[in-house]
Amino acid sequence: MMKLVAILPAILLLLAAPLYAASPLTLDAALERALKNHPQLVEARQNLVGSEARTGQALADYYPQVSIAADWSKGSSFLTPIEAVKQTEVQTDVLSLRQTVYDFGRTKGRVEAARGDNEAAAQTLAVTRQDIAFRVKAAFYLLLAAEKQVAAVKETVRVREDVYRQAEEFFREGTRAKVDVTRAEANMYEAKTALIRAENNLELARVELANAMGVPSLETDTLMEPVAPIGGEPELGAVRQDALAGRAELKRLDAQKNSAVAILKTARSGYLPILSGTASVGYADRAFPPHGTVWGVGLNLTMPLFSGFSTVQQEREAVASLKAVEARQEDQRLQVLRDVESSWLGVREATARIASTEKEVAAAVENRALAMGRYQEGVGNIIEVTDAQSQALDAKTAHIQAVYDYFTASARLDRAMGRE
Repeated sequence: MMKLVAILPAILLLLAAPLYAASPLTLDAALERALKNHPQLVEARQNLVGSEARTGQALADYYPQVSIAADWSKGSSFLTPIEAVKQTEVQTDVLSLRQTVYDFGRTKGRVEAARGDNEAAAQTLAVTRQDIAFRVKAAFYLLLAAEKQVAAVKETVRVREDVYRQAEEFFREGTRAKVDVTRAEANMYEAKTALIRAENNLELARVELANAMGVPSLETDTLMEPVAPIGGEPELGAVRQDALAGRAELKRLDAQKNSAVAILKTARSGYLPILSGTASVGYADRAFPPHGTVWGVGLNLTMPLFSGFSTVQQEREAVASLKAVEARQEDQRLQVLRDVESSWLGVREATARIASTEKEVAAAVENRALAMGRYQEGVGNIIEVTDAQSQALDAKTAHIQAVYDYFTASARLDRAMGRE
């Protein structure tokens, strides 16, 4: 009895485990998983970290550069004051400081360029998040549609099996010809073949969703249908304005333009001088450790006169890069407007198809029931039944496609507007 009590909790855990594993996957849970650990997002985050580090490197030029140097030398040297060769030995320890006082915008330009690149990397991360979110949504809806399609084909298989059995019964009774049996059998296996394709498409959709989430495979066999209203698409003009204001691709190009402007300023500062200050303090002596104190302070002004036209070419390159970014901005605006309008039209078209296919399904299902009823009563024919069954399956397929085309088009419209 005691052994049974001891193993009872383990049995309950084993029974509960499948229930936990079989819990349905929601769209929000799929998005959370994808946006947390997807490899593409990990890469984009690390690129942002690297960009932030490069900004820190550019800022380092604002700070003084401090170094310690120690030097020891021994040898024979000709000393001019005494016009003789003497043995020399020198030990030197020096702390030195160098600070750029003013470089006419060079450091400022490099910092602004680095900050622009950093902002561009941040917007690239946002673009990656939006792309992955849309891909997860599209794959999620594709899998839901595949599940519904499998259910519809299974129903067709069932009704065609019923017709096949009815045709065999009529043939045994002598009220129908053998051709009805063979036709019904062919229709039944045609539906079973369609079921094989539908189930394979279902497995492919599962693979696509897992890949979109950045996981090896799905941990559940079921999905939870999202509860979302159908219809009521926003006004096109407002959608365009939101997209132009919110698309991360446009913000990224704005940051790249700021970086290009800063690079141009840096290139033009190459014509101007650099003023820097130096200071050093240390010890020097023949003995070790040295006891003689040495120090020095100074200012340095460097004026470039001729650099082999490198500054001219750097300025030329920077101007070309700036104009290229401006051209990409205009092209991206056109693409955003195209994406928004095509997505908006897709939502509107899918909404209209949903209403139309609902009526088509109702009429086709009723027609199938009537055709099968007439056949069972002995007044209909097998061709009429087959056509009615095919029409019902086609109508259900069209309705399933319309519903999930609507959800996918809505997700695509969110993506076009720069939303996750």
